[in-house]
Formats: sequence, C-alpha cells, structure tokens
Amino acid sequence: MPSQKQALLAALRRQLNTEAILGPDSAVISLGIDAIDGSLPWGGLPCGALHEVTGAAMDGAATGFCAMLLAHLSGGTRSTIWIANDDDLYGPGLAAYGLSADRLIVVRARRPVEILWTLEEALRCRGLAAVLGEVPDLSLAASRRLQLAARNSGVTALLLRPRAETSPVTTAVTRWRVTALPGQTASGENIDPRWGVELVRCRGRSHGEEGYVERWLVEWHRATRRLGLVSELRDRPAVPEKRRMAR
Repeated sequence: MPSQKQALLAALRRQLNTEAILGPDSAVISLGIDAIDGSLPWGGLPCGALHEVTGAAMDGAATGFCAMLLAHLSGGTRSTIWIANDDDLYGPGLAAYGLSADRLIVVRARRPVEILWTLEEALRCRGLAAVLGEVPDLSLAASRRLQLAARNSGVTALLLRPRAETSPVTTAVTRWRVTALPGQTASGENIDPRWGVELVRCRGRSHGEEGYVERWLVEWHRATRRLGLVSELRDRPAVPEKRRMAR
C-alpha cells in the first residue's frame, strides 16, 4: 500500500509539474536516447518552454548540440530561427546535425538587448518550431518574459550561452552543459563528435552534490544522424578485441 501511494503521489507531482510548464498547444519531443528521455519528468524535452545550453565558446560542442535540438524540433517540416551575434555559422556543419538550411532563418544582432528583443518577438510567431538566441547574460525578469512567450505560443526557446554556472537563476525549464570529448574514427576518415552532456538543472528534479542532475557520454553518428550513448571507459575493454586476440 505505501508503495502504491508513493507512486500515485509521484504521478500527481509529474502531472502538476507538466501543467505548470506546458501550454495547451505544447508537446514533448524525444531526444532519441531512452536514458535521457527517462530522466526528464515529461518523458522528453518539453516544447513551448525555455531551455538553456551552456558550453565553452571555442570547442563547438554546445553549438552542435543546439543544432541537433533545432533539427529535432523542426522535424524537417517547420522553420526555426537562429539569432547570432556574429556571422560565423557554417551551413554544412549545421546540416551535419540534421538542421536543413531551407528550414533555418539566421538573424544577426550585435547587442544583447537586440537579441532578447528579437527572441521575444519571434516566440510570438506560432508558425515557427523554435527560436535560438546566443545570449551571454540574462536577468530573471527577461527569462520570465521568454518563458511566458514560449508557453503562450507553443514555440520552443533555446538559449546558447557561454559557461553560466555563476549567472543568476533563470526560469529556464532545463539547463544543459555540453563539453567536447575526443572522438572515434569512423569509416577510416570521418570523426563522429562525442560530447559530455550534463543536465545541470531541471524543473521537478534536484541535482546532487556533483552539481548536476544526470550526465551522459554521447556520440553523434553522422551517417545515421542519430544520437547514441557511449559507455564509460570502465565498461569497455582496455584493449580492442582484435588486438587482444592477436597477442
């Protein structure tokens, strides 16, 4: 009986958490990995909400992760907007993560206030799947406006930010920290990107002493354009199987 009550209470908490965040026209998308989807209270990434992605400015991991998220949100049929503070976006690189150029609108805005204004206005356009803005700083009040705009329209808001551990708390539903890891050669030439992905904050989940809710090692498979888990080093043989057999 106690376990049944606990399960019922947990289900009610998830329902209340979902209703408090998602608008009437919002949905949930899968990130393609059951372990990640299952760690999110909604069974996937909630659309029509505000999400943050942080990472080192130069390694490109956070940018690649955001491109993948935009591709998932677009579904290949709906348009997305990327509001950048520079003109260094590389089309073929974005396409490698499934983000088609004919579904992407790039807006260039120099100042943070211009990026935030464009973000908020674009989030009111229900025909879009998602809007991403490169935002270095964000106040609680500004994040609250973005979350409200996303919830009302059902358009997902993504913030690509540099390392934001010391930044003020925002109303973002999730915050992800993405770092680049050494890749593995595939097909002799191409290297599939590997990332360390940490779910730093998540509405309805508490983080541990390590400073994050969950973490995973993932790999983006260029050939199939799918995200996959990479086992920890301790779970893999130290020497490849063929080499061990040859000895």
